[in-house]
Amino acid sequence: MRYIFCFFCFVLILSGCNKSYEPEENVMAIQTVKLTPKNESAAYDKNPDPAAPPAVKEKIEQKIIKEATLRFETDNLETAFNQIQKAVTTNKARIINDSEGKDFATVFRNLTIKVPSQNFDRFINDISKGVSYFEVKSISAEDVTEQFIDLTSRLKTKKKLEERYLEILKKANKVSEILEIEEQISTIREEIDAKEGQLKYLESRVSESTITIEFYKTIAEKEGVKISYGSKLWTAIKSGFFSLSDLLISLLSVWPFVILFCLLAYFIRRRLKRKKA
Repeated sequence: MRYIFCFFCFVLILSGCNKSYEPEENVMAIQTVKLTPKNESAAYDKNPDPAAPPAVKEKIEQKIIKEATLRFETDNLETAFNQIQKAVTTNKARIINDSEGKDFATVFRNLTIKVPSQNFDRFINDISKGVSYFEVKSISAEDVTEQFIDLTSRLKTKKKLEERYLEILKKANKVSEILEIEEQISTIREEIDAKEGQLKYLESRVSESTITIEFYKTIAEKEGVKISYGSKLWTAIKSGFFSLSDLLISLLSVWPFVILFCLLAYFIRRRLKRKKA
C-alpha cells in the first residue's frame, strides 16, 4: 500500500513539473519571434520590388538661338564670295540678302545668311579658311528654353480653357449666354494664335542661325594716277559748278531775310541822308 502511495505521489510530481515547464518554453518561443513594424510593412507593400529602377525624369531639349557677325579684308572679292557660296551649298544654308558698295578707300560686299543650327560651327570653320584675321568676329548664343517652355505651357492652358467654353456653349440656351460665351472664346482664340505665332518665331530662330558677313578690298592709291589731267580739270569744273548751285539754292531758301535786310538798309541810308541835309 505504501508503495502504491509513493508511486502515486511520484506521478503527481512529474505531471506538475511538466505543467510548470511548458509556459516557460512558450514564453521563450514568443520572445524569439521578431515582429515587423508598421512603417516597415507599409513601405514594403508600397515597393514590393526593391530591385525596380527609379523613374527617369524627362529630358528637356535646349533651345539655343545662335548668331554671328564677321568682317574681314580680302584681296579678291570674287574669290571670297565663291568660297562663301561653296560653304552655303555644303551646309544647306541660304543667302537672304546680298549687297555691294564702294566708298573712298574700299570696295565691299555684305551678305546675310541663314544656316541650319546644327551646321553653324562647321559653316564658320568653312568660311574662315584662307582668312588671315577677322576685324570683327562676334558669335552669340541665347538660351530661350525657359521662354519656350513657358509659352508651351500657357498655350496648353488656353486650349483646355477653350475646350471647356465650347462644352459650355453646347449646353447654353439663352441668346445672351451664347453671345457672352462666344465673345470669351474669340478672346481666347486670339491669345492662342498669338502664342502659336511666338512659338513658331522662336522655333524658326532656333532651327536656323543668322550670320552676317562683310568682306572688302582696299583700293590702292596708285589707281588714281590712271586718271588723265583733263579728266581731273573737268571734275574740278563740275565740282565748282555744283558748289555754286548749292550756294544759290541756299540763298533762295533764305530770301525773306535777304529782302528784309535790303529794306532795312534802304531806310537807314535814307534817314542818314535827311540828317545830313
